[in-house]
Amino acid sequence: MSRKHRDRSWPSADAVAPLALAVTDNHTHLPVPGLEENGPGSDAPLTAAELVERAIAVGVARTITSACETPAWEGSIALARTLEGVRVALAVHPNEVVLHAGVREIGPDGLEPHVCEHHAEPLDEAMSRLEGLVRTNPDAVVAVGETGLDFFRTGERGRAVQREAFRAHIALAKETGLPLQIHDRDAHAECVEVLLADGAPERTVLHCFSGGPELAAVCAEQGWYASVAGPVTYPANDELRAALGAVPLELLLVETDAPYLPPTPWRGRPNGGYLMGETVRFLAALRGVDEAAMCERLEHNTREVYGTW
Repeated sequence: MSRKHRDRSWPSADAVAPLALAVTDNHTHLPVPGLEENGPGSDAPLTAAELVERAIAVGVARTITSACETPAWEGSIALARTLEGVRVALAVHPNEVVLHAGVREIGPDGLEPHVCEHHAEPLDEAMSRLEGLVRTNPDAVVAVGETGLDFFRTGERGRAVQREAFRAHIALAKETGLPLQIHDRDAHAECVEVLLADGAPERTVLHCFSGGPELAAVCAEQGWYASVAGPVTYPANDELRAALGAVPLELLLVETDAPYLPPTPWRGRPNGGYLMGETVRFLAALRGVDEAAMCERLEHNTREVYGTW
């Protein structure tokens, strides 16, 4: 199928059979009313309520939505208060950090920075608002994230800004006693360096884990969690599968990172929590355990990190 005519529709609601036991999608991006309602390139919107309903129907009983752009903060908190099983993680994404800081440079991706109206808010003001929302909404906010480093989309000036903002997020997570969700793209060694230098929060999660055996070994040594998303199912990701095969079972979590990165059968189409069963079953086969045992282990780990609600 040509790129022009590639199917961008949402997979059907019954695309994945229900899981043996309930699990939690510990990192997704639910659409916020008034902001973007579609998945990447999708033709028809699904609301947050529809996505959560589909997820619950197949055993994805809880969802943590990551609001890491300032316009999504308040709306995501509202979703956590109105939708079954939903809680929120708040942060300023590393790529957003650069734009709020007024840095305009082209990174290795070769793209011009996508500047929006909300980036006019200075970074220090955005970080101050973030801290206030995290501290005053304990019923809705269960994590700080996603924060970290992304060296794919910025140059040296942006990288320096990202490091300082990452350190501020680490400090906020430790001060509030919340877990930290880390975005790490093309910056494995640098993320580890900052975490070790500043002292990682007690509950640290590398969301959408993309490292190799070396990073997996650091996670095992430090007790950091590796959160597994759809790319583990992609045929070319042998190194990722080898790494995840070495992470202790008690340090594994599962996520979608929706609306991005669906498992292999729907690669290139919008993603949602209702498709996560494919990733769970793939991970169970990778680790040589049955589906129910994997669900039980993942849910136990998730509750250890984020608690219950």
